[in-house]
Amino acid sequence: MDKKIFAINTHTHINNIDSRNPSLETVRQDNSLEWVETTNKAAFVDKVFCTTFCAVAFEDDVEKENDYIRKLAEENDFLYFYVTIEPRTEGTFKQAEEMLKSDKCVGIKIHPSNHKYTLDEYGDKIFEFAAKHNAIVLIHPDAAVDYILPFADKYPEVTFIMAHLGTYSSDSYVNAIKNAKHGNVYTDVSGRASTYNKIIEYTVANAGSDKILFGNDLYGVGFQRGRIEYAVISEEDKENILRNNALRLFGKIINK
Repeated sequence: MDKKIFAINTHTHINNIDSRNPSLETVRQDNSLEWVETTNKAAFVDKVFCTTFCAVAFEDDVEKENDYIRKLAEENDFLYFYVTIEPRTEGTFKQAEEMLKSDKCVGIKIHPSNHKYTLDEYGDKIFEFAAKHNAIVLIHPDAAVDYILPFADKYPEVTFIMAHLGTYSSDSYVNAIKNAKHGNVYTDVSGRASTYNKIIEYTVANAGSDKILFGNDLYGVGFQRGRIEYAVISEEDKENILRNNALRLFGKIINK
């Protein structure tokens, strides 16, 4: 890139050392607060949005993990959080009702596959709640992501982020972004799938760059940033992905 800009990391995870945390079993997934802060600063990232590993790994740990990540975010300027909803646990909706009012809460996170439910069963319950709060919902998809279109069209008040660009058919991400009637479907580049050959370039060429967000999930944030910085796309596209799109989408929260 011609200039170095601060990126906004809209999708990562952090350890809660007091939890049953599978991430602590291997060095490659050891994401302490200190490590997250150090590696993001090294990659010129100034704002980080996260949940804990356990919040998305285990359906019965969600309430405790939501409390933990909120406290951590409120104690660290660079850190923001998603409140995780587990739709069979009413307490997570009560938490979200309160936590979405926090200056450090950027939206809702759901992980249907790890929490062992489907959006066919619980999508309306989750998205009706999100619509009531005009919330952003970050979704770990479990199929070609254009399956979200009926929900996106039904709930225009909700912004849907279908994570992990490249995990499923590239065309499904393009279709979801382009065919959402209300323009309320985004994706992010978190995870190694977005580093596959031409995934970034293909998506930008076919759906534009203004609905793609930067993130790293469980992978090296510098590695993920490099994929964008050296992509065969314009400087404007790179800046959109690294920062501008997040400022537009989350600006009311992160600029408080």
